[in-house]
Amino acid sequence: MDEDTDTRKINSSFLRDHNYATEADIISTVEFNHTGELLATGDKGGRVVVFQREQESKNQPQRRGEYNVYSTFQSHEPEFDYLKSLEIEEKINKIRWLPQQNAAYFLLSTNDKTVKLWKISERDKRPEGYNLKDDDGRIRDPTTITALRVPVVRPMDLMVEAVPRRIFSNAHTYHINSISVNSDYETYMSTDDLRINLWNLEITNRSFNIVDIKPANMEELTEVITAAEFHPHHCNTFVYSSSKGSIRLCDMRASALCDNHSKFFEEPEDPSNRSFFSEIISSISDVKFSHSGRYLMTRDYLTVKVWDLNMESKPLETYLVHDYLRSKLCSLYENDCIFDKFECVWNGSDSVIMTGSYNNFFRMFDRNTKRDVTLEASRENSKPRAVLKPRKVCVGGKRRKDEISVDSLDFSKKILHTAWHPYENIIAVAATNNLYIFQDKVN
Repeated sequence: MDEDTDTRKINSSFLRDHNYATEADIISTVEFNHTGELLATGDKGGRVVVFQREQESKNQPQRRGEYNVYSTFQSHEPEFDYLKSLEIEEKINKIRWLPQQNAAYFLLSTNDKTVKLWKISERDKRPEGYNLKDDDGRIRDPTTITALRVPVVRPMDLMVEAVPRRIFSNAHTYHINSISVNSDYETYMSTDDLRINLWNLEITNRSFNIVDIKPANMEELTEVITAAEFHPHHCNTFVYSSSKGSIRLCDMRASALCDNHSKFFEEPEDPSNRSFFSEIISSISDVKFSHSGRYLMTRDYLTVKVWDLNMESKPLETYLVHDYLRSKLCSLYENDCIFDKFECVWNGSDSVIMTGSYNNFFRMFDRNTKRDVTLEASRENSKPRAVLKPRKVCVGGKRRKDEISVDSLDFSKKILHTAWHPYENIIAVAATNNLYIFQDKVN
């Protein structure tokens, strides 16, 4: 984030061939685990791909920290709800890692209706010499067994297997938009448009409804829940955002059903900016607690806001992501881009925030120096180990050589999903069906 912002360099990109990219290949979520050693992506085809970071080796120091494919598995399949005559997409909406307790890794993945808990583990040994089965696994005829064998464990090629340990289903009438693991690591919540459910990770056949904003008469519906997250340290506190641009902080100690919030964060709209699109662009698409738990970050269509939990009246900081689109809202409404849901992330020390934009641009804002930078994730200018050049968008008037005009932005290329390594300056950026991994320049 220095002045000469070419301190970011590409570490590796996981690029699928453009010629074979289908709708199912579009990445729909990206998430680092708690140590940053693993990175998971989910796509519209219901697949989860887990990348593992290479260990540092003395003879190839330049390969430090590259991420390579560790495991790929089909998490969700397309389904059909016969009662409602609805197709349920297999698209992975969110992935959340559980902290590692033993040699295996656990992650939660969800589509619109069903959350699954996956166990990813390694096997490099296998037992041989069964008494009742032959070496191919076929059951032996008991009458032919004349001697007892002692089974032995033999080494085998390393195999990474993913198995679903729990399936949490049939609890949501509407589409699940977010899941969040609690800091007690025993419970998690799943959120749809109108309700939030609390689950125990061990119990699949029941959940507790902790928020319900569904009105008695659906014609009176004025807002929906867009995202929710648990506080990183206090297991009784969570926050949820709405399509009206408000954020509610709830305390589960107050009552079993958190219909009444403890705190309410909303910025009153500037009357001079009022337009037909005001309500649409004020809808919050993502909400994230800072690692410290002191701040909240929210993303709406044009801005990222940072809120102090102790100040409900107005945001502490507001960052303009792509204010040059304000004059383009009409065409963005016509091509449905105005409904895109951009995510936002903190870096490990809560000092820099990152979020996506159009034309494969993503934005970073340094909270201390107030500097910001626009970078681009695309094949054309992203050769491995190349240095990223800052991009600038010009609005009207004369265009400088290295600037791009707002009229030539490609709205079909958008960066909705990004992730930041929990401790290091390594970021993962999903651009349609490509995953880019960038890191600080290694001297």
